[in-house]
Amino acid sequence: MQTTDLAQPQSQQMVSFSFSSQMSREDEEMARSALSAFRAKEDEIEKRKMEVRERVKIQLGRVEEENRRLANIREELESMADPMRKEVSWVRKKIDSVNKELKPLGATVQKKEREYKEALDTFNEKNREKVQLLTKLMEMGQLVGESEKLRLKKLEELSMGIQTD
Repeated sequence: MQTTDLAQPQSQQMVSFSFSSQMSREDEEMARSALSAFRAKEDEIEKRKMEVRERVKIQLGRVEEENRRLANIREELESMADPMRKEVSWVRKKIDSVNKELKPLGATVQKKEREYKEALDTFNEKNREKVQLLTKLMEMGQLVGESEKLRLKKLEELSMGIQTD
């Protein structure tokens, strides 16, 4: 029983092997033709991609050139519409720049003017005080002079009083 069981599977294997080798040749043939068809389609797709890329590249070049032309035309139109526009714009920018510089300078000037006014007020006050002191000194000088005269008079009187005695 064992020998017949072993013989039967071998014969099935042979039939199956010969069928499978015949199928694999056909499958191989089909696979090759499918693969070559696939490669041909891929090549065609790649070729079309390259053509489209070229056309897009050419179109982009044209668009860039047109953009440059339009920019030049726009500049010409602007210069024709208002030839002084650039100069006016430049002068306005300069004015803004000078205004920015003037702002802190104006604040500094006001601060210095306040300091000057305070210093001038202090100077005038001290000057008035000096004038008052000079006036007082002159009055005192007159009083001292009168006092000296009186003392001299008294000294003369005393001296005459001493001589008469």
